[in-house]
Amino acid sequence: MHKKRRKKSILRPLIFSAVIVILIFKFDVLMGHFFPLKYTDLLLKYAQMYDLDPYLVAAVINVESKYDISAQSHKDAKGLMQVTPTTGNWAAQMMGLTDFNEELLFNPEINIKIGCWYLNNLRQEFDSEDLKVETELMLAAYNGGSGNVRKWLQDENYSKDGTALDDIPFRETRQYVSKVLRHQKIYKFLYPDLSYKKSE
Repeated sequence: MHKKRRKKSILRPLIFSAVIVILIFKFDVLMGHFFPLKYTDLLLKYAQMYDLDPYLVAAVINVESKYDISAQSHKDAKGLMQVTPTTGNWAAQMMGLTDFNEELLFNPEINIKIGCWYLNNLRQEFDSEDLKVETELMLAAYNGGSGNVRKWLQDENYSKDGTALDDIPFRETRQYVSKVLRHQKIYKFLYPDLSYKKSE
């Protein structure tokens, strides 16, 4: 009788520990599925080049394409950061990229480079002393268009002071900004050593 009790007392912590290990493993696998991180060297390279938070870039790529290099939207946005041919051609011209064609938007390096350049361009356009406001405006413009963001800032229904948005009238853009910022926090939690990771 005592031996059985002793076995149970030994087995319980072992079983508990095994369950914890399995749960941690499943959590990592699950989080890795919903919040993958690929092309890390390219992400870091161009985030640094264009002075962007790499976690924000990682979040944008996840929300835009789930890291699918062949992703293409009904609006013809292509690749990891869902750059449209119009934006791609304009950005390539501004960046001095020669021999650019829209199929190159499926190339991870070209797509991330143009996407990061464009984010930085929007950030400079909507420059603010408040980093949170600046980031929200940049993301709203990336999704909804810079022309629309400028209109909203001039409309008292959406901006009281003309420098920050109190509301975003486009539901898709409103949800996009919120989702990217939420994913940015998750990426910071999941990949605290992002700058030391290698490309997959």
